Amino acid sequence: MISFARPHLCFSPVTIAWCLLPFLAGHLQAAPANHPVSAHHSAEMAEITADPRVQMALQYILTREEQSREDLIKLTEIPAPPFKEEVRAAHFAMMLKEAGIKDVEIDGAGNVIGRRPGRRGDKVVAYAAHLDTVFPEGTDVTVKIDGDKMRAPGIGDNTRGLVTVLEVIGALESAGIETDADLLFIGNVGEEGLGDLRGVKHLFRDGAPKIDTFIAVDGGTADRLVYGGVGSHRYRVTFKGPGGHSWGAFGLANPQHALGRAIALFDENAPSVTGVGEKTSYNVGRIGGGTSINSIPFEAWMEIDMRSGSQAKLDDIDAVLQSAIQTALQQENEGRQSGPPLTVDVDRVGTRPAAKGDINSALVQRAMAASTALGVAPSLQISSTDSNLPISKGIPAVTMSRGGKSGDAHSLHEWWQPVDAHLGPQIGILTILAEAGIAD
Repeated sequence: MISFARPHLCFSPVTIAWCLLPFLAGHLQAAPANHPVSAHHSAEMAEITADPRVQMALQYILTREEQSREDLIKLTEIPAPPFKEEVRAAHFAMMLKEAGIKDVEIDGAGNVIGRRPGRRGDKVVAYAAHLDTVFPEGTDVTVKIDGDKMRAPGIGDNTRGLVTVLEVIGALESAGIETDADLLFIGNVGEEGLGDLRGVKHLFRDGAPKIDTFIAVDGGTADRLVYGGVGSHRYRVTFKGPGGHSWGAFGLANPQHALGRAIALFDENAPSVTGVGEKTSYNVGRIGGGTSINSIPFEAWMEIDMRSGSQAKLDDIDAVLQSAIQTALQQENEGRQSGPPLTVDVDRVGTRPAAKGDINSALVQRAMAASTALGVAPSLQISSTDSNLPISKGIPAVTMSRGGKSGDAHSLHEWWQPVDAHLGPQIGILTILAEAGIAD
């Protein structure tokens, strides 16, 4: 294992490379046996880690603990509710400039983009963390210290990811490392909830400036490597009718009754999809409507989330939902004794494409080699992250650790702890340099 957890490494240009050799020979192939790192990418990573400048960059991360802690507190205490990330974005843009990025902009969607030009500039590698949190406006985001834990809504997911991006920039600048490819350091909007990946959808819109490789920072443990995307379809379904008094207008079609029928039918028939093959899930997360206990409501609504790593299965569970909605509408209307029929609005409020990644692709292999070089056996996973979109378009993308240990995400009790926090940015550095190339 190549260890950068202690500050007393060899530092002269000659002895740095010499000290590495015994470690590299035995540990670059430590990935799980069923997902081995190729000999080519192991050799490539050995060459990268032997570079004295890379050693200095990795070592730099260990010197930044106090500053990173201050940065994390500062950014966490700037609220970033869904669709209202502007204040945090402006501050993050300033921090990118302070870290050494001269070309910084906020694009039309609200993404913060810092460009670090490469020597050749014939390739563009993006390293991104999302700015937004799930918490609504008015949430208390004051950071509270609890031993070595820091507690606040959004502190791990994904404010720590933004700090990791800043650490990587600082390491490259400190070590004087130039790359062949251009690097984009991004704080993107719209990853959480109904944001529906609007930030990365803007980055990869038709006609947008090209991004050849996309590396997202979003996740806790250092071994986490997301190489494929769990897709999702999300709907808000609203049944509508005239409404009326529960006694005087009895016999009208009832939107709440139709809603209940739709949920029941969906739940009864969904196992035909979820019970076989690749994991597929569904959840009726919110329901509402009505004005009082003694009123037939004029509308009733629900919000539904469905997920799968297979686009075909995601489409199948979606079809079960659509059938349940129309059957419930028909049954409720057929049973009414008076009044007009109900109508239903089915609004798609979220679409994340399922995306099959390739474990043997260069980017995934390089990310695995980077983890393995630092003594971390990569855990290959699929998940729902910003990488879904580029993977679905055939653009190499992964999502990797932000460093440290975290828990209670998306709750008011969220916490982050600096356990092996250096590994996230160090793995990021090695992966970026493998993709972007180190300029001579």
